[in-house]
Amino acid sequence: MNEPRHLTSGQEYMLAVAAAVVTANAYYIHPIIGDVARTFGVSIARIGIVPALNQLALAIGIVLLLPLGDRFSNRRLTIVFCIGQCAGLILMTLSRGFEGFVAGSTVLGFFTLAPYLLPAYASKRVAPERLGHVTAILTSGVIFGILVARVGSGVVAHHFGWRTVYWIASGLMIAITLLLPKIMTREGGTRSEAHGSYLALLASLGPIVSRNREIVVSGLIQGLGFGQFIALWLGLALHLTSPAMGYGTDVVGYLAGFAAVSVLTTPYWGRLADRVGPRRARVWFAIGQTAGTALLLPFGHNLWLLMIPLLAANIVGPAIDVTTRMTFLSLAPDLRTRLTTVYIAMMFAGGAIGSVAGTVVFEAFGWNGTALYALASCAGIAILSILAYRRYGDRAGQP
Repeated sequence: MNEPRHLTSGQEYMLAVAAAVVTANAYYIHPIIGDVARTFGVSIARIGIVPALNQLALAIGIVLLLPLGDRFSNRRLTIVFCIGQCAGLILMTLSRGFEGFVAGSTVLGFFTLAPYLLPAYASKRVAPERLGHVTAILTSGVIFGILVARVGSGVVAHHFGWRTVYWIASGLMIAITLLLPKIMTREGGTRSEAHGSYLALLASLGPIVSRNREIVVSGLIQGLGFGQFIALWLGLALHLTSPAMGYGTDVVGYLAGFAAVSVLTTPYWGRLADRVGPRRARVWFAIGQTAGTALLLPFGHNLWLLMIPLLAANIVGPAIDVTTRMTFLSLAPDLRTRLTTVYIAMMFAGGAIGSVAGTVVFEAFGWNGTALYALASCAGIAILSILAYRRYGDRAGQP
C-alpha cells in the first residue's frame, strides 16, 4: 500500500489548533475552582473530586479506547471522541447540581483522547528528522489551549460568571468537531498489524511494555510532572483568592498567561533535542525545573516574586514532555499508539493524584505545603531522568 502523504505546514498548524481546543476543556476549572465550590456549596477538599475524576476517567478511557488507534483510523476515532467531549461539556454547562457537574466532567475526561491520537497521526506523516519539531508544534498547541483556558476562564468568570466559560467551551468544541474531517486527511496505507479481537488488542499492551520497558520510566516522569502541575495550579488558585492574599480569579488567569512563553520556546527545545538526544536534553530541563520550583516557597507570598518560578516552570516544563515523547514516538509506527496509551494513562493517573493532593494539601498545610509537594515531585523527575539517561543513552528510541 502507498505511504501516507506528508503533512503540509498548514495541516501541521491546523492540527495544533485542534489540539489546543480539545485540550483546553480540562483546564477551565483551575482558576475558577473556588467559585464552582461556592456555587454548589461544597468544601475546598471535596471540590477536588471534579478534576480528580476527570483525570481518572481519562486514564481509563486511554487504556480502554486509545489502543484502537493502532487498529482503526486515527481520523475517525478522533472525530468520535470529540463528539463525546461535546456531550460532557454540555452536561457540565446545563447542570444545576454538583453531582451532574461531576458526571459531565467525568464524561468529558473519558473522551478527551484526541490530543493523544493527534501526535501518533502526525508522526506517521512527517520525515524522521522532523519528528521532534512537529511533535513540539503539536505540544505548543496543547500549551496554547491550556493557556487560553486558564487565562480566559479566570477573566470571563470574573466578569460574566463561571457558567459562561463552559458555554464558550461547548461552542468551540462543536466548531472544531465539525472542522476535523477537513483538517485530517483520510488515511491510506497506515493500517497497523494490530489485528484480532479488541481484548487481544488490550492484552497486547503487556508484551509491548515488556519489550519496551523504558515506557514505564517515561510514564512515571510524566505522571509526576503532570500531577505536580495540577496540584500547583489548584493550590495557587486557592492561595491567591484566599482572604490572606485577596486577589480575584482574573489575577489567577493573568498569571496563567506565563504559559505563552512556552509556545515560543518549546519548538526550539524540540529542535535542540533532535540534535543532542532527548534523554540528555531532558536531564538539563529537569534540573532547571527543580531549581525554579524551589523558589515557590520563599517567593509564594509576593505576587511579583511569584512570577519568577512560574515563568521558569513554563519555559522548561513542556520541554520535558516533548523529550519524553520522543523516546517512543521514534519506534515502529504500529507500536506508537499503544505506547502512547501506557504513557498517557500513567500521566493522568498522576494527574488524578495531583488533583486530590492540590486541594487536600492546601487545606491542611496552606501554600507552604503546595510548594513543597511541587518541589518533591520535580526532584523525583530529575532523579528518574538522570537514571534513564545513564541506562539508555542519548539516542531517541534506542533502548
